[in-house]
Amino acid sequence: RLIRKEAIVMISYDPLWATLQKRGITIYKLINTYNISRGTIDNLKHNRSITMASLNQLMEKLEINDVTEVISYTPDDK
Repeated sequence: RLIRKEAIVMISYDPLWATLQKRGITIYKLINTYNISRGTIDNLKHNRSITMASLNQLMEKLEINDVTEVISYTPDDK
């Protein structure tokens, strides 16, 4: 019998998607207007890590000054 553990997501990019929705920015625009790479977007969609350089680029291009508009952190309660 296979027992599957739920992955605990400590860093989430859900605030980014809410920010984009508020601003009317689509994934198409992220790629074609803001030149955010498809690889970075894929990592963001799946809550995988991105480099600080990518985070900086994203915030700069989207003119975001508050990191909480991009990421949220939930501590792992062990």
